[in-house]
Amino acid sequence: MTRAVIIGAGGRMGCALVRAALEIRGIRIAGAIASHDSSALGRDAGELAGVGSIGVAVSADLPAVLAGADVVIDFSSARATAANLAACRAAGKALLIGTTGYASELVPQLQAAGSNIPLLVAPNTSIGVTLLIELVRQAAASLPLSFDIEVVEAHHRMKRDAPSGTALALGNAAAAARRGSGLARAEIESGRAGGTEIRREGDIGFAVVRGGDIVGEHSVLFAGNGERLTLSHSATDRAIFARGALQAALWLARQPAGAYSMRDFIAAKSNA
Repeated sequence: MTRAVIIGAGGRMGCALVRAALEIRGIRIAGAIASHDSSALGRDAGELAGVGSIGVAVSADLPAVLAGADVVIDFSSARATAANLAACRAAGKALLIGTTGYASELVPQLQAAGSNIPLLVAPNTSIGVTLLIELVRQAAASLPLSFDIEVVEAHHRMKRDAPSGTALALGNAAAAARRGSGLARAEIESGRAGGTEIRREGDIGFAVVRGGDIVGEHSVLFAGNGERLTLSHSATDRAIFARGALQAALWLARQPAGAYSMRDFIAAKSNA
């Protein structure tokens, strides 16, 4: 039985992970972490998730909880990512990071962590979205530059980062397939509001929608002269991300130290 610790247990994804763990064979929630000011502290993680007591109280002491863990799943706050990464490296525990919006300055630390622990950074843990990224990569490599690329994403009103981590992953996959490198930060941050210039060939545009309780919608439009191709994914239940994260965490716990992605997990799953 693989023992998992959930960071962000008081949030929507944390509760979804606890619920989904009851459906996934081979994994058990062994620890639950929330921030020091969370109202979830001291409560049973199962009761918090609406599935009854599982005998795991929510704590703010990550190092203490790590002693009984095989793998850690972090869906907390971007502000806490660096500290959570450092704690898992110190304890030698496999870590899956599903949190997005962390500072770009953290990227070198994430890359370095792969020499100590199995680390999987996933802007989206949906199996379907992982396949979407691969399809976008193939389409961008196959279609001529005359096809313009637009990434459109929609999320609930409470989501802080924009564009979403998944939208950026889609844009980076398209950019890498076309020109061999990812998007520059200036390209991601630039918008068209108030602009007077026409679109330049090779640009990858982003459009962001925030409202209501939208779980997650992503579309990539390849617009050519006389024809359009749209690749898209819609999530209607947060449970898909929880199931994907738990399945990937089960796999990650068995891997040697290294930097992994959902693409690696899917490839291993396909070859099994």
